[in-house]
Amino acid sequence: MRKRLFEIVEHSSENDKVSKVYDIFMMVIIFISLIPLAFKKDYNILLIIDKVAAGIFIVDYIIRWFTADMKLKKGKLSFVLYPFSIMAIIDFISILPSITVLNAGFKTLRLCRMIRTFRVFRIAKTVRYSKNIQIISNVLKKSKDSLVTVGSLAVCYIMIAALVIFNVEPDSFETLFDAIYWATVSLTTVGYGDIYPVTDAGRIITMLSSFVGIAIVALPAGIITAGYMSEIEEK
Repeated sequence: MRKRLFEIVEHSSENDKVSKVYDIFMMVIIFISLIPLAFKKDYNILLIIDKVAAGIFIVDYIIRWFTADMKLKKGKLSFVLYPFSIMAIIDFISILPSITVLNAGFKTLRLCRMIRTFRVFRIAKTVRYSKNIQIISNVLKKSKDSLVTVGSLAVCYIMIAALVIFNVEPDSFETLFDAIYWATVSLTTVGYGDIYPVTDAGRIITMLSSFVGIAIVALPAGIITAGYMSEIEEK
């Protein structure tokens, strides 16, 4: 029985219809469980949705813990290690706000509402149930070195651009953090316009920064797209 439970919740195969149904069911429940986050007031129907979804997640968590030795393959030690695995932590965080009960009159009510926002972590559970998301996850793992290199290049660019603009136009940027914020916005070509240079030298640096930013921002997209197409071909 434990083996069958493990196959249903953790090991979806092409011919296992029950496992596929379970995957689809869990994805539907995950998205339904996020509905209460779209409302400020706690309507009765929303509370019911939250409690039912939390109950289903608790059962799912217990089953996975119950079959942890088949997943981790470390014998009885698996039952101790499983709660500290990444996905188990995400599961626990997604459940915790729903079982947290505080009196509405307590001063900690705001803390309770803040904790409730952790339910958005439920969306991360869809990684288990979507093959397309698993493909993207594999692409990110295989392209990790390239993405880290591009990320390091972006950080270096931001720091250099920030230092340059901070010294070229100190009147427009009161602190180095303001310059870093400007450099980040320029890198992403967002351009909020709340902080900007006013001198000719500063504007020239901004134009150069925007061109460099376009090139750096395009690199991760190209790397991920190439990796995705390669992964699709392998599949």
